[in-house]
Amino acid sequence: MDTKELLKKVRKIEIKTRRLSDHIFSGEYHSHFKGRGMTFSEVRQYQFGDDVRAIDWNVTARYNEPYIKVFEEERELTLMLLVDVSGSESFGTETQFKREVITEISATLTFAALQNNDKVGLLLFTDRVELFIPPKKGKSHALRIIRELIEFQPKSQKTDLSVALQYLTGVMKKKAIVFILSDFISPDYEKPMKVLGKKHDVTGIRIFDTREAEMPNIGLVNVVDQETGQHFLVNTASKSVRYRYAESFRTRVKYFEDTFSRSGAGVIQMNVKESYVKKLLGYFKAR
Repeated sequence: MDTKELLKKVRKIEIKTRRLSDHIFSGEYHSHFKGRGMTFSEVRQYQFGDDVRAIDWNVTARYNEPYIKVFEEERELTLMLLVDVSGSESFGTETQFKREVITEISATLTFAALQNNDKVGLLLFTDRVELFIPPKKGKSHALRIIRELIEFQPKSQKTDLSVALQYLTGVMKKKAIVFILSDFISPDYEKPMKVLGKKHDVTGIRIFDTREAEMPNIGLVNVVDQETGQHFLVNTASKSVRYRYAESFRTRVKYFEDTFSRSGAGVIQMNVKESYVKKLLGYFKAR
């Protein structure tokens, strides 16, 4: 991709996703995560209009009148994006490839963090850590992240999420807001996920295509595994083949849901043809 074409794509992504983050997501992002970045300051007497959930019952009992806890918001939060750039992300039978949807979501979250003066970092992974950009502030840094999301060419096409999770746990010492964007077609990652979930506020965004959940009956098909390059001749007319294919998908989804639930992490799941705007807003409001 030449420089002119790259800049055009970066600008197009910026215009679309920044408008979303400015007018829709920045407030939701801020209100959802600011509670994660609050530090205790002091207690004071309860005043009319104060949130009763902030009452300090121990102090209230001691003085026989209501006192509330006062918190100060930390000056900044840190947002880390873990983005899967393996071969399976370059798949799509609907309106977009999975990687294109992931890029737009990542850019939207980046600009939402930028609006709130937070740091943003990026980790691109396959079965290895392909690129790590430490968290920083500023528009130029945000645009660099978007450029990498658009043009980065990974050395590997395979996937191993556990490698990325272990790496992030090692380099991020301070608590961060972590979004993992992937189709989660990866071997066992439960143990490193539990470790990461204890330290950070984690959300997994699973992107999938309709044809990954259900195989159509279209006879004999030559299929290519995008991560290994292997070719297979598949008889899609076989009911048992279609059943095993669908069952494999359901098993993978359940493992993803169970692993994130046990790790105390949030989950967003969306088809490439769904509106990620509605999905993200719904997630923020629900939590």
